[in-house]
Amino acid sequence: MDMNKRINLELRNKAPEEVTELVLDNCRCVNGEIEGLNDTFKELEYLSMVNVGLSSLARLPSLNKLRKLELSSNNISGGLEVLAEKCPNLTYLNLSGNKIKDLNTVEALQNLKNLKCLDLFNCEITNLEDYRESIFELLQQITYLDGFDQEDNEGSEEDDDEDGDEEDEDEEDDEAGLLEGFEEEEEEDEDEDEDESGSEFGEGEEEVGLSYLMKEEIQDEEDDDDYIEEGEEEEEEEERLRGEKRKRDAEDDGEEDD
Repeated sequence: MDMNKRINLELRNKAPEEVTELVLDNCRCVNGEIEGLNDTFKELEYLSMVNVGLSSLARLPSLNKLRKLELSSNNISGGLEVLAEKCPNLTYLNLSGNKIKDLNTVEALQNLKNLKCLDLFNCEITNLEDYRESIFELLQQITYLDGFDQEDNEGSEEDDDEDGDEEDEDEEDDEAGLLEGFEEEEEEDEDEDEDESGSEFGEGEEEVGLSYLMKEEIQDEEDDDDYIEEGEEEEEEEERLRGEKRKRDAEDDGEEDD
């Protein structure tokens, strides 16, 4: 099956921009070049083209989100500078079983700043004297070469997955931090609104209390006025009664003189 047909089969009615993983192992490419892949596969994170007869990477599309690239058991002998240009975020690259012979060919991978795992197993370059030391010195960004670190501790693809997960977690933490900051701002706004409402309510209570006191004072004054008026009336009545008594007493004195 050729690569074009295999890609159509792998899509399974999905749009290219929806695909994050694509496995094209053991299909055949024409003239040793990539076919059927284009820039619409912009979400692709994992691409495997094992044993497809590939000898050139010149037609590799721009895949900025690609992290893992499997190219083992092909006929690639050079042109690796394309990888840094088209797949700048690669963290894992498997070139085992290809025709890579010298350090100059691998030097092009220096521009893959995020590369952590590189596999050159079964390439002629592994026969060079001090091969591992030379590669680690040349590509100081990598942690694992052919599955082992500089101290010959065995690694795995899981280690690369952890690096990718840490990046994802950092992005999620950033988003969570932004969301938390936004929520805090909203809470502060709500608190300010509540404070303003409480202040308005307090002013309203103060106005009501002042009105009540003023009414009480007015009522007290009216009561005082009523009391004064009643006292004056009583004094006038007493004065009138005393006048009548004096008049009667005078009349009685007159009768006695007669």
